[in-house]
Amino acid sequence: MIYVYSFLFCGFVCLIGQIILDNTKLTAGHITSIFVVTGSFLDTFSIYDKIINYVGAGALVPITSFGHSLIHGALAKASDMGIMGLLMGMFDLTASGITAAIIFTFIFSLFFQAKN
Repeated sequence: MIYVYSFLFCGFVCLIGQIILDNTKLTAGHITSIFVVTGSFLDTFSIYDKIINYVGAGALVPITSFGHSLIHGALAKASDMGIMGLLMGMFDLTASGITAAIIFTFIFSLFFQAKN
């Protein structure tokens, strides 16, 4: 049943994004930013952790989980190191994903040309 919940949660997030994209003048970048902020907001009040416990890894797939990871790491480090921990903790949980995105973008840019 956890697979069904994961599928439904990811589908729901995609559905919301598609509805926003179709019915507003917002671009994909705007919607991505909204979802990251939403994930951050939900994690600030420990709501996103409850969603992860209920739907499983399906909550870690959408872009909302990136906001969750940023705030989760920042709050964990802030409890140990104070204000400096906020800045350092943001990149603890997300450093591998950001690094992979930069490396793969560079590699793909060597093989493919951008379209006008």
